[in-house]
Amino acid sequence: MSGIRTPRRVRCQAIGRGGRAWAYVSRTMPVPTDGFGAPRGAASSATGHPAGDSGGDSGGASGTMALPDAAPIGDAQSAPPIWAVVFAGGIGSRFWPLSTPAAPKPVLALVGGRPLIADTVGRLDPLIPADRVLIVTSADIALAVRAVLPSVPESNFLVESRPMGTAAALAWGASEVRRRAGPHTPVCALHADLVAAFPSALRTALHRAAVTSAGEQAIVALGVRPTRAEPSFGYIETGALANPTDSLDRGGAAEVATFTEKPSSEAAAALVRAGALWHSGILLGAAQEFLDALERSVPEVAAGLSALRSGDIEGFAAQVRAVDIERGLLERVGRLLVMAPEFGWDDVGTWAGLRRVRDLDDAGNGALGDAHFTDATGNVVHAESGTVVMFGVSQLLVVTRPGLTFVTTLERAADLKPLLDSLPGSARINPGSLGQ
Repeated sequence: MSGIRTPRRVRCQAIGRGGRAWAYVSRTMPVPTDGFGAPRGAASSATGHPAGDSGGDSGGASGTMALPDAAPIGDAQSAPPIWAVVFAGGIGSRFWPLSTPAAPKPVLALVGGRPLIADTVGRLDPLIPADRVLIVTSADIALAVRAVLPSVPESNFLVESRPMGTAAALAWGASEVRRRAGPHTPVCALHADLVAAFPSALRTALHRAAVTSAGEQAIVALGVRPTRAEPSFGYIETGALANPTDSLDRGGAAEVATFTEKPSSEAAAALVRAGALWHSGILLGAAQEFLDALERSVPEVAAGLSALRSGDIEGFAAQVRAVDIERGLLERVGRLLVMAPEFGWDDVGTWAGLRRVRDLDDAGNGALGDAHFTDATGNVVHAESGTVVMFGVSQLLVVTRPGLTFVTTLERAADLKPLLDSLPGSARINPGSLGQ
């Protein structure tokens, strides 16, 4: 791994081997064509899939409404040279028994046939090609993540010596973009498990947000119109429009009045009634804009920025304290803008979330693998071995893999910590060892 950037004296060791129907369209509006040098159907250099194809996350979208194309807004030559910083630092224990250090959540094919992070990187191309994508990941999963992203240069992997939190990961990524491409270079910060049913609309949204960010000299968040009160998401209440003639519905931007991360169920319901947006987890801003905002608003990260500026990554890692972007930056930052494009966003944070992004039968069952349902409703099956037959049951999760079958309710699957705490450490790393 000679090309992967990692703090000095940190070693990474290989410890193992290295599907979505978007169901919610809040309102009818055109989805733009790509407009970035690749018409629909052109092959993506990063993935081999068509550039206008989600590469596995929209295969079930045929049953949803057809959205017409709008006119393209420009090509790759006229678009800003955007870089991406992708956060891929966690194992994703909420998807045990599939997610392990050898196969962390970013490399799992939970939605379709490809790893989540490969889909995410593929959707950015050609607006943001693979050589302008930085992956911030942790030492224990770096090799597994690298193995599924052969198009991303090894030097673009920034490997944490310890979990630093996404705010520090953003600082490292923005600093690296500034070093390579200059302080005013647009940066798109996003998570490895992004789900977007309409990739070309996503790219158009990123382009427009980058242009807005540059013009307003502010960080821009992409918001999503909510379909339910979801306490596990962040919420954005909007203020005045950045341009009074451009509403959010017309592609404009608004000031963020308040940002609330993971409110209570009651507060989430009130925010939805008040017209708040979900936060998609996607931010656009100049590299220096991000660094300045982190220095002003996030003391947990600001303490290490001097070391980062001097290129002392190990010193930076030693001085920062873990905090996420949402609570560390977005709830504190002085000025933040939001745009609300439509690109079929969802966040698959738990097993239950797979029912929103997989093809469902008439009874609401979703399966990946060999499964048969009779008088069964609202179940999720992920079968890597054998055949699962479900009869007369509802709202269950069944996961099979060689040597292990895991069954629980979808409600209990949202919090697996009590289960994982009860298991021997070897079983958390290698679930198949439970029967040995």
